[in-house]
Amino acid sequence: MAKAAPAEQLKLLDLQGLDAKLKSLASRRRALEGDPRIKDLEAALSVANGELGAAKMAVHDAEAELKRAEADVEQVAGRIERDEARLNSGTGLSKDLVALQKDIASLNKRRSDLEDVELEVLERLDTLRERQAAQQAIVDDIQGSFSTIRAEIDEALAAVDAEAAEVGARRDAFAQGLDAALLAVYEKTLAKRGVGAARLFHGTSEASGMKLSPGDLAEIKAASADDVVFCPDSGAILVRSDEWS
Repeated sequence: MAKAAPAEQLKLLDLQGLDAKLKSLASRRRALEGDPRIKDLEAALSVANGELGAAKMAVHDAEAELKRAEADVEQVAGRIERDEARLNSGTGLSKDLVALQKDIASLNKRRSDLEDVELEVLERLDTLRERQAAQQAIVDDIQGSFSTIRAEIDEALAAVDAEAAEVGARRDAFAQGLDAALLAVYEKTLAKRGVGAARLFHGTSEASGMKLSPGDLAEIKAASADDVVFCPDSGAILVRSDEWS
């Protein structure tokens, strides 16, 4: 059985307090890193970006369609211009000129139809651009919220890390002043059990929160003051004191 002076064993409670604080800070850090608001915003941003991508593609397709419609109108207008020039020149047979007039009339009808298509595409494009702008605003709003919350979390994480570093430094300095053999037992217990040491207070282990059985209490009372005893439930070192009995 490991042994250490009662005064040295009492110091383990202060060390455990520092370790408990470090554990709490680590838990706080995990909670901050797993903030559900970030996951919710990431999911919302993914959906919004998907819809924005679809809106951009719709605008791109409509713009391509508009270019084709404009090209069709331009092509027909060019043919009309050339035919009207030939007609106005008065050269050629009468029947050819009559046929040319019919072609021009047909081409004008064709241009009118194409211009209607062009106008419809243009109106649809305007609507699609408005939809894209609205979706972009949604994405920007989500990104703004994300940036705000991310900055808030980063600030909190920095504060947690700074406090953990300060507590860790105090813990290391304090541990250096402990009995090396006792510290080794404590460290091993802490790593294995999660709690290194706790009080035995009026028959109750503060490590497990359970009242020890009469048999376990009798065994611990029979141990000498410098014996290192352990909680039968949690496995932590039990620190004793006459005033806690």
